Amino acid sequence: MATKKNIRVAGEHVEEGKRCYSELIKIKSYMDRYLYLKLDGAVGRETFGFERYLNQTFYKSEEWKKVRRQVIIRDNGCDMADDAHPIQNQIIIHHMNSITEKDILERNPEIFDPEYLICVSLRTHNAIHYGDEDYIRNKEIIERRPNDTCPWKQ
Repeated sequence: MATKKNIRVAGEHVEEGKRCYSELIKIKSYMDRYLYLKLDGAVGRETFGFERYLNQTFYKSEEWKKVRRQVIIRDNGCDMADDAHPIQNQIIIHHMNSITEKDILERNPEIFDPEYLICVSLRTHNAIHYGDEDYIRNKEIIERRPNDTCPWKQ
């Protein structure tokens, strides 16, 4: 399994502990990719507190929408860029490294850099933030059949 470490990306130094796409993509196993991204957060922990409007304004900006499209295309709309795990519902673009109010207010270029972004499903996003693998286990889609919810009609 890959660990976070000092690396160079496209000739630039990446800080120790920073997660990045060029390292993630080298990890073959879906579960190992999850472990690389896992944050071990807590349910209910505030991200932006009373300044949450900054977060919402940021995600509605044209600059964000442009980079979001680029990341979806790069990752083929697949969970953690794993072609074996196409995302069936909403695609979330996950910042591999936590962002802060300061990052948004100062328009830190890293928050728009695809090197630090990845496509994930809602279930994977929750698993990454809350450290609960149950969110991503048993991801198989159950094929529906006529009357499968009406046992008396089977």
